[in-house]
Amino acid sequence: MIAINTIINIAVALLLFGFIVLFHEFGHYIAARLCGVRVLEFAIGMGPRLIGVKKRGTIYSLRALPIGGFCSMLGEDEEDDAETADTHEAETETPENAGTEPDGSRASGGVSLNEVSSWRRLLIVLAGPAFNFILAFFFALLIVSAVGRDSCRLMAVTEGYPADQAGIKAGDTITAINGKRIVFFRELTQYLYFHPREEMVVTVSRGQGADAKSLSFAVTPKYSETQGGFLIGVQVRGGRTRVQGLPARFYYAGQEVRFHLTSTVEALVMMARGALSPDSLTGPVGIVESIGETVNESKQFGLWAVFLNLVNMGVLLSANLGVMNLLPLPALDGGRMVFCLLELLFRRRINKRVEGYVHLSGFVLLMGLMIFVLFHDLERIFH
Repeated sequence: MIAINTIINIAVALLLFGFIVLFHEFGHYIAARLCGVRVLEFAIGMGPRLIGVKKRGTIYSLRALPIGGFCSMLGEDEEDDAETADTHEAETETPENAGTEPDGSRASGGVSLNEVSSWRRLLIVLAGPAFNFILAFFFALLIVSAVGRDSCRLMAVTEGYPADQAGIKAGDTITAINGKRIVFFRELTQYLYFHPREEMVVTVSRGQGADAKSLSFAVTPKYSETQGGFLIGVQVRGGRTRVQGLPARFYYAGQEVRFHLTSTVEALVMMARGALSPDSLTGPVGIVESIGETVNESKQFGLWAVFLNLVNMGVLLSANLGVMNLLPLPALDGGRMVFCLLELLFRRRINKRVEGYVHLSGFVLLMGLMIFVLFHDLERIFH
């Protein structure tokens, strides 16, 4: 039974993460088509090709491993565009039908990526992360519509803790931390995680309607032995608050995406400063484990609960993937974006051989990081 559950969890994790990656590649595909770049292949999955259908110069294929997909464009990483196209076509075509459509007409698949302007290549690069943010938004919209949002209205204030000593009361609604507006209670817990010992200014709204007033309190978190972390001593009502009306749902869905984006960026900044341990990095194995735990914990409440929890995790994963791909590192979309911006700044094309070597070195380093994270995940799981 344990083995079956493990297999199911891995399958669910692969499908969820694979769909998010595939949607990212679909963004590149749509932008390439709009910019007139020839897409050699758009694949669902990785590994050996199972089936492939060619239409208008593009092979649409299904591959053996259900882990995402890819969008291969003419001239993407090759110096000889013609050779690249001929090699790709040879995989699925015979001499009799090479480069033609079923009606016998010549395929019109577009031009090489190297032939379009830097602006168009920049658009194609940014489309992948942009589609991740769009997917995260629709995931979040589904969550907000189904179960609502977590409110910042305080149900209780623990006696003797910093919030109580500062004058914060039950019934107050937290509206800002250090002048930065917050919408979800999670933003307070996240701030305490990233800044456990720092004094903070908590702004609350007290009262209702015309009598409501905004008050600010200086609070220094206190360590709790029982909770194992720094707290200010406030509690909110369990569960979520229903959100009424489509405009409000769109607003809170956008705020959900904003929360995950800022959380990811802040974590990366703190890691770069050395304030956050690299041990907090999680790779594919850790993601599979987290998704498996989500499935196991929620299946007692039914399939709908499992589905919603997976969608909620999808918001996090899709937003994270979008942010990580925008990092200005070679081999990532962010690294390619840097080259496009440099070309726009200096108004000249960068040598493709040089760019290729840079991306190759970045890919090697990225693989090294992935191996490090993989071993870290395995060590954490087995210990």
